[in-house]
Amino acid sequence: MTRRVVITGMGTVTPLAIDVPTYWTRLLAGQSGIGFIEQIDTKEFKVHIGGEVKNWTPEKVFDTKAVRRMDRFSQFAMVAAVEAWRDSGLDIGKEDPFRCGTIVGSGIGGLTEYEEQHTKFMQGGGPRGVSPFVVPKMMLNAAPGNISIHFGLCGPSRAVATACASSGDAITDALRTIQLDEADVMITGGSEAAITYMGLGGFISARALSSRNDAPQAASRPFDKDRDGFVLSEGAGLLVVEEFEHARRRGATIYAELLGTGNTSDAYNITAPHPEGIGATRAMQLALKDAKLNPTDIDYVNAHGTSTELGDAVETLAVKKVFGEHAKKLAISSTKSMIGHLLGASGGAELIATILSIRDGVVHPTINLDTPDPACDLDYVPKTARKMTVRYALSNSFGFGGHNASLVVGAMR
Repeated sequence: MTRRVVITGMGTVTPLAIDVPTYWTRLLAGQSGIGFIEQIDTKEFKVHIGGEVKNWTPEKVFDTKAVRRMDRFSQFAMVAAVEAWRDSGLDIGKEDPFRCGTIVGSGIGGLTEYEEQHTKFMQGGGPRGVSPFVVPKMMLNAAPGNISIHFGLCGPSRAVATACASSGDAITDALRTIQLDEADVMITGGSEAAITYMGLGGFISARALSSRNDAPQAASRPFDKDRDGFVLSEGAGLLVVEEFEHARRRGATIYAELLGTGNTSDAYNITAPHPEGIGATRAMQLALKDAKLNPTDIDYVNAHGTSTELGDAVETLAVKKVFGEHAKKLAISSTKSMIGHLLGASGGAELIATILSIRDGVVHPTINLDTPDPACDLDYVPKTARKMTVRYALSNSFGFGGHNASLVVGAMR
């Protein structure tokens, strides 16, 4: 019999808030976390807006010395992990540490550290000017590595890098790890901190970003006819996933059950989605099959919904292929309309919003949807939150490289 996996803890760091309750309140209120970028000088760039984490003080959460030895993306992951672990009520002293692990995704990893150390080298510091911590800070596995050390988790620990599908794939790996009886508890999700000179410059050169500098909070507008690209953001979304009987025995609060996943590749283009949405379609179908659900069982879809011309239309097409006539009955919304695109962290932060929709019986809106694109003709819950019963929900994450990850969660049954 397949081991059931449930969610017992959640933690976030986003442009809207650095804790789950505030994040959820502001999502439901339709607030935007997008503003002018402050951590780098953007005067030479075409784009001046992004979703930054403001007033960042990780020293309030963990040791100052440890903070200095972590890149910003690892700091985000650690703070979100601490919140998720506390939320779960777990005590590592009462657990077998080899049955607890962490799998964290990131599309880029320690870009801030790489740029800072490269600059020191090129501006005259030479090899002697390079920090001994550059590799431990920039490596992708620094996030799960630091989390495992902090909590004493001796079980499976690794990183996943599949661009914007990184969180979804990491959560998939955590689910399988528990189902295969290799662990009972996993901290999983994603973290990203790519608002740097190279990060911003690279996405601008790829013509992926919105340049609506005159109205930052209106720049991320998924499914709207006047969308002009996504908004680069940063943050983390981590969850504690746990084997059901293990959670039940210790009296844990269970938010939802992680029922199924689907993971595919477009095998088409390194940055553009397949025009027929074949990978996205198959990922959703596989997730439903894995969850043993029919398309008509799904009440809500948390869309990848990036606010790009191609992406939103292709995702809409894929949803129609998967759900048929039921697609018109689905509530669909894009968290990115308010927090922008957290890249490899998106799937974690968005799955948390999806789970809270199940818990509270309300779906957050897609803001800035003023003039729907004729190619995007489904119900995207425009402008305001909607009270509704959500029994089962699906969350999509699609990334550069053609990676697709869909996750299905449901209320406990």
